[in-house]
Amino acid sequence: MSADVMPITENKNTKKAKAVDTPWKTAFRRFTRNKLAVIGFIMIVFMFILCFLGPVFSPHNLFDYSLKNKNLAPNSMYWLGTDKLGRDILLRMMLAGRISLLVGFVATFIAVMIGATLGALAGFYGKIIDTIIMRVADIFMALPLLPILIILGAVLSDLKVDPSSRIYYLMVIIGVLNWTTLARLVRGQILTLREQEFMQATEALGLKDGRKIFKHLLPNTIPVIIVTATLSVAGAILTESALSFLGVGVVPPTPSWGNMISAANNLIDFRKRPWLWIPPGMCILITSVAINLIGDGLRDALDPKTKK
Repeated sequence: MSADVMPITENKNTKKAKAVDTPWKTAFRRFTRNKLAVIGFIMIVFMFILCFLGPVFSPHNLFDYSLKNKNLAPNSMYWLGTDKLGRDILLRMMLAGRISLLVGFVATFIAVMIGATLGALAGFYGKIIDTIIMRVADIFMALPLLPILIILGAVLSDLKVDPSSRIYYLMVIIGVLNWTTLARLVRGQILTLREQEFMQATEALGLKDGRKIFKHLLPNTIPVIIVTATLSVAGAILTESALSFLGVGVVPPTPSWGNMISAANNLIDFRKRPWLWIPPGMCILITSVAINLIGDGLRDALDPKTKK
């Protein structure tokens, strides 16, 4: 062997070195391995496509009234039949889905903003601030949610709030009344995190309290927030549907899955015209199940105790 040629040796430490997975990559891999969670994700994506893109391709209009076509069974022109005013059930179901999904996600966003902020403040400062926030949370948790929402819905009706604006009030009301669970979970996480070494480093650096909370503590509670928020979306959709079914939520002519199911209040419609209430009922069922499957999958994927 020539002296100029050096044998090529491989360092065992560098042979086929693998890139270190980030926590989010690991969580994504765990999530995709959960078949039920993936099915739930596909279902919710399908519902979004159906509700937000489907009406664009519909040959019908929401305000197309045709009494001669009222209460028609599903046929080639009206795939899911028509209601008592001759309106296309499929189109109304898709537009109602926009309302219900929007209420679910916006109300949950409001609840997350309130719950995460108050929970972080309670956990970080403790003492009197913690006591005040947690006692307020106890009061909210002691309130019977559905009766309170029914009363507030009746108040909106008495005030003659425009149906198109009523939906926004409903989002805020549901969000404001649903922050307590998340606040308690975030508070518990913050109580643990504030004793960690990285928080001692922030003390040494002299960072302000706001930066400690929103830049260092809250980001470490994101897994808990994501899982809780995901499961809360289904609850918000069901709450809106229940209120609309009772006539104190979204009111006609604005469609929602809840007020479409109210057709089941009529015995004749319930028995002889199932196309009036089964499609929106199935949408509520599919969406709720899908969101819960996603929530369970995210909980397992983001749990550090779960094996890779």
